[in-house]
Amino acid sequence: MLRGLVRRQFILNGAVAIVCVICAAFKPVAAQAQQTKIATIGVLLTGAVNPDPKEFLEGLRGGLAQLDLIEGRNIKLEVRSAEGSAALLPEKAADLVGLKVDLIVAHLTPAAQAAKQATKDIPIVMAGVGDALGTGLVASLARPGGNVTGTSTSAAEVAGKTVELIHEVLPSVTRVAVLANETDPFMKPYLAQIDGAGRRLGLQIDPYVIRPSTPQAPVFDTMREKQAGALIIQGSISRKGTLELAIQNRLPSFGSSQAWPKAGGLMSYSANQQDVFRQVAEYVDKILKGRKPADLPVALPTKFDLVVNLKAAKAIGVTIPESFLTRADEVIE
Repeated sequence: MLRGLVRRQFILNGAVAIVCVICAAFKPVAAQAQQTKIATIGVLLTGAVNPDPKEFLEGLRGGLAQLDLIEGRNIKLEVRSAEGSAALLPEKAADLVGLKVDLIVAHLTPAAQAAKQATKDIPIVMAGVGDALGTGLVASLARPGGNVTGTSTSAAEVAGKTVELIHEVLPSVTRVAVLANETDPFMKPYLAQIDGAGRRLGLQIDPYVIRPSTPQAPVFDTMREKQAGALIIQGSISRKGTLELAIQNRLPSFGSSQAWPKAGGLMSYSANQQDVFRQVAEYVDKILKGRKPADLPVALPTKFDLVVNLKAAKAIGVTIPESFLTRADEVIE
């Protein structure tokens, strides 16, 4: 009897020991699985050519990687692009919401507006929107409230600065055309800043407000008939044919991002893109670690870049003063 009890106790103790060994073996595996939980980041793109969405995605991935957020290891990107058609943005935003992504990065103002309308729960990180406060994306720059925060590039004020650059580089120009996006909520403050700068400098500003689907060739014909001496292009209205039309009409063209002169346009003055990528990645990192968008102040740019395409200038017969070129952050030759 006693011998049986001892034997049963020995068997029980052995079983417990085996279970403990198994638990110890699986514990690191479980911990590792927990550590490598993959967060899903939705990326909503307007899909305009200027700025180039591919460049934005590369910059975003690079910024995230610097914070050890690696695609395939601990994050997954779900990218949705409207391919330049604002009408598709609500559908693309709803698709990301249906996937129950952990947060949405929205590139440019139309995408941010569509994301905000699609969800009040999923955090939204703005990337490169023009005027977050003026377009109603946030209640305050210091305390955004709601589920939206991110970077606002102050592009309206930069557009006014672009008019000053035109006046400096092309002093004989008296009429400036502006190609703007009717469907972009940022269009009004954008044009207001350009018009104000034009009045201060005595320049005639001719706005051409069109929808992304509008054929642009007839618009450029009108610019030529009115003898426009320079052209400013809002980023969200730009597409592949826009640059070709500007070159064909020998219009010195000024874009709202560094992608414009790099693609063959004349010049751009805009927020430093690497700064924007870094800031967006930092917001993503903070939100994934538990911070709420409502408590994260909107970031404004601290560095601006002047990029000049000297090859484009020569192609359309424009001479850029050497003193001006020495001020440029980048000269493309």
